[in-house]
Amino acid sequence: MAKFKRNLTSVTTLLILLQLCSIVSCIRSTLITRNNTIRDGDTLISEEEVFELGFFSPKDSTLRYVGIWYKNIQPQTIVWVANRERPLSDQNGAIKLADDGNLVVVDGKNNTVWSTNVPPKLNNTVAVLLKTGDLVLSSDSDRDTRFWESFNNPTDTFLPGMRVRVNPSSGENHAFIPWKSETDPSPGRYSMGIDPFGAIEIVIWEGETRKWRSGPWNSAIFTGVPDMFHFTNYIHGFKLSSPPDPDGSVFLTYVPSNKDDLSRFRIRFDGIVEQLRWNRDARNWTSLQVKPSKECEKYNRCGNYSVCNDSKDFDSSKCSCIYGFEPAYQNQWNNGNFSGGCIRRVPLNCSDKVDGFRVLKGMKVPDFGSVVSLNQSGTCKDVCMRDCSCKAYEVVPGIGCMIWTRDLIDMEHFEHGGNSINIRLAASEIGGTKEISKFWIIIFSTIGALMFGLCCLCIWILWRFRKRVKDFLWKNRDSSVKPSRSRFQVLVGDQVDTPDFPTFSFNSVASATGDFSEENKLGQGGFGTVYKGNFPGGREIAVKRLSGKSKQGLEEFRNEISLIAKLQHRNLVRLLGCCIENDEKILLYEYMPNNSLDHFLFDETKQRNLEWRKRWDIIGGIARGLLYLHRDSRLKIIHRDLKASNILLDKEINPKISDFGMARIFNYRQDQANTIRVVGTYGYMAPEYAMEGSFSEKSDVYSFGVLIMEIVSGRKNISFRGSEHGSLIGYAWHLWSQEKTKELIDLTMMDNSDVNEAIRCIHVGMLCTQDSVIYRPNMGSVLLMLESQTSHLPRPRRPTFHSFLNFGEIVEGQNVATVNDITLTTVVGR
Repeated sequence: MAKFKRNLTSVTTLLILLQLCSIVSCIRSTLITRNNTIRDGDTLISEEEVFELGFFSPKDSTLRYVGIWYKNIQPQTIVWVANRERPLSDQNGAIKLADDGNLVVVDGKNNTVWSTNVPPKLNNTVAVLLKTGDLVLSSDSDRDTRFWESFNNPTDTFLPGMRVRVNPSSGENHAFIPWKSETDPSPGRYSMGIDPFGAIEIVIWEGETRKWRSGPWNSAIFTGVPDMFHFTNYIHGFKLSSPPDPDGSVFLTYVPSNKDDLSRFRIRFDGIVEQLRWNRDARNWTSLQVKPSKECEKYNRCGNYSVCNDSKDFDSSKCSCIYGFEPAYQNQWNNGNFSGGCIRRVPLNCSDKVDGFRVLKGMKVPDFGSVVSLNQSGTCKDVCMRDCSCKAYEVVPGIGCMIWTRDLIDMEHFEHGGNSINIRLAASEIGGTKEISKFWIIIFSTIGALMFGLCCLCIWILWRFRKRVKDFLWKNRDSSVKPSRSRFQVLVGDQVDTPDFPTFSFNSVASATGDFSEENKLGQGGFGTVYKGNFPGGREIAVKRLSGKSKQGLEEFRNEISLIAKLQHRNLVRLLGCCIENDEKILLYEYMPNNSLDHFLFDETKQRNLEWRKRWDIIGGIARGLLYLHRDSRLKIIHRDLKASNILLDKEINPKISDFGMARIFNYRQDQANTIRVVGTYGYMAPEYAMEGSFSEKSDVYSFGVLIMEIVSGRKNISFRGSEHGSLIGYAWHLWSQEKTKELIDLTMMDNSDVNEAIRCIHVGMLCTQDSVIYRPNMGSVLLMLESQTSHLPRPRRPTFHSFLNFGEIVEGQNVATVNDITLTTVVGR
């Protein structure tokens, strides 16, 4: 018995010792000291457990590298590699502090394969992995004294908090070098860094050849990336340190607006740089920016003295010579080879000081510009004019006077944003020389005087003729005829600024649609037919021709012009103009190549193309469009006819709300209105509107809820007519109460959908389709519930009126709007 007790005591002691060793090991794993070595299989963990340092093997490889990665993110995301040129072939490696204080990676035979390689004889050093991902070698007694940092020796990833040195005296800084391939961390052929000459900008090189540049930094954005303004929360965060260090260096840093976000910039093995943000809800990396992503973003895509433009409305070719220049090799240019660029038509005449300038607007400024300090030198234009080698100049906001003395290369035209550039041209290219002889001045003045006199004579003759005609008509007038305004003003009134809203002739519209041929017919609605049209220049449009005898069509026509012409949002269809001649009432919209949502959603073949991520984006786009109508536009607008066929899809499957013929304007203190004229489509109508004629923004919320469930399920709301459930809403509630909501998800996307996201959408859809208006959320709350995966959603109330769909006027395969003849509107204030 005593022997058993002794054995038990020994075992207990051993367990306590092992536990103590484990605790000591955990404590030591936060830093590397002389007595703490990180062996293959062990890791060093940063504060707050954000990053982790250790050995890893790339995919499909047995080689071992030392790297830093995010600790709790899968798949493993490597942000820094130590021995990228000398990997280990086995798992006997270790990370430790050498006798001279350097941090080293050694193999199983204690041979050094990588070292921090800072000046020797550093006593009492430690290595710490900070929560920022920075591996620091510092003094144990003074942690603020840093001898080496991984942030100053990066590989392919730029993390928040890094400082990239900019020093003109040291030249280009190729700071980041990507992996050789997706599975090979050794240095690749590309690099990314800072070009400090002139205005500071980011450049991607392939060897020593430039592949992309960001354009100069103007203290707010990189001017060659104007869409930085559209990503304020994620991209605005770049800063340039000031004042410079004693050696003239400044540092470019990046800090995200939300410090809790995990974000990074990475140059890929193929020379593409992308900005990524970790989506905690979806548990994946979301790409915010990719450069270069367009053809014109490639470096000097069109050669010298030419401009690249990705806009389809610009030209059939993306490349064009700037004014005053022509292709250097016309045959190559005609065959699509623009590498030869352009040359001047007329040489400059610097000696006579008669050159001039022509302005190009909305441009990415050329490469290799010089920043000039004006002081007493006069204007920027004067500086350029005095220098015979100056090809262009511009005063760039945030930078100052820039001039270009080399060939103008890598210019791109932006649809929005960009800078102006003043291009130097010979005087004859901008309207003649300054030295014109007195003889020609006299000749031109005489001809001008004669022309002016002749014009005055013609005007006087026309005035006299017009007066005689007017007197004749007045004497023979018919008292029953009254002067009237133009047909456009009669129909629309003064709500639309007609100079900014073009009208088209009937002949031009008929020509564009092939005389409204059947082959150009896109579809037919309750108040007219829609055709595809092609205007000269290749511009595609959608033409909605309303019936000339339809009284309903006249009101809807007036409504669409007065509403859509004032609305500007990426998720609303754009009205381009109209045509009013005789009984013709025609609206012209931007062309949506992918037709309407119902063509995809309710077609067994096409709905397979709508994978979950596209459906999710469509739901979000419709929600943002409705939020704009209800809250953010100049007019508070209730659509009243939101349905799948009124959601159009552009070439990238982005949704755009269309058909505002039924819409109504509210003032911002008005919540509700009543009408006897109930219009819309059964299956999407809110109960209070279909039964009582009462409508509000919550009526649109109800329609949106129906749309959500149709998008997730791929089934029409009315497809359940005659069943025990009565509608898709009733069927959704049945599955919800049985805890079988997953069965509502479209089977064609079950393999690639985020089930939790889809179920959340169904939940939001049920909240939107609640019978009582007071329980339905507004669109602001709906968008928040969709995008915030962490918020708790209230439980929806059981629907009681979903079977009212059976009372509607519905034709198989077609939704018919029911319209009464008399309209009476009562405004109900708050």
